[in-house]
Amino acid sequence: MTAQTQTRTTASEAVAPAPSLFSVRDLRLSFPDLARKPLLGAAPRNEVLKGLSFDIPAGQITGIVGESGSGKSTAGRVLVRLLEPDSGSVLYEGRDIGHLDESALRPLRRDLQMIFQDPMSSLNPRHKVWRIIAQPMKRYGLGGTRADAIAALGKVGLPAAFAERYPHELSGGQRQRVGIARAIALKPRFILADEIVSGLDVSSQAQVLLLLKQLAREMGLTIAFISHDLSVIRHLCDRVIVLNRGEIVEQGSVDAVFRAPASDVTRTLLTAIPLPELDPDWLS
Repeated sequence: MTAQTQTRTTASEAVAPAPSLFSVRDLRLSFPDLARKPLLGAAPRNEVLKGLSFDIPAGQITGIVGESGSGKSTAGRVLVRLLEPDSGSVLYEGRDIGHLDESALRPLRRDLQMIFQDPMSSLNPRHKVWRIIAQPMKRYGLGGTRADAIAALGKVGLPAAFAERYPHELSGGQRQRVGIARAIALKPRFILADEIVSGLDVSSQAQVLLLLKQLAREMGLTIAFISHDLSVIRHLCDRVIVLNRGEIVEQGSVDAVFRAPASDVTRTLLTAIPLPELDPDWLS
């Protein structure tokens, strides 16, 4: 953890901390800056993640928040190993997966699922909904029949008739529910949800967030929820990690961080984004 990081620990956390599904230490990642590449030689590298250290407690929803370009989506993609870090450790259930090759990662792919920001681009437009859900199930030996897909649709509140539709025949909120159904059908341990409600209207946002919260509770899921919307983080998540320019500036329980933010960056984010005093049970 960097010197600037502010970490909160409540009394209950000090007595009985939740076990960590992920423990990340000194995570660093850079990308080549092709715009500054010389005619000869390698391009200089732009460091995006600068020594991040944090835990993702099992069975909880952890929010990762920051301004555009803060590195929050990049950090999430390292967790599910869509990106390999330059250095540091990414412990999943005590095993460092940060530098495993694809053959070693393959058995873990079922456990580490992702729900994407744009469901239209992440769903195969040539396949009916039931095939979109069933194909990953079949790959991992979890059935993969039309009936299995319909059962998964039922868990996200979509009727059986939707199994025969194509993605373009669905609304944005319905497509996102299909993306959630595809992820939970594999019975994962961990789900990365990356800005999954940013393109939805307010009503659809509330419905999808309520669904995600219910599924997390019913299935015992661990979720990392990436968002720029602090009001959503406040009401959905148990813990929050605040990023700024590739560094963690504050992390801790949502209640503690939002009640008395210790970082100037967090205070600026709270000031910049309207946070109405909503009913605590608005997602119920």
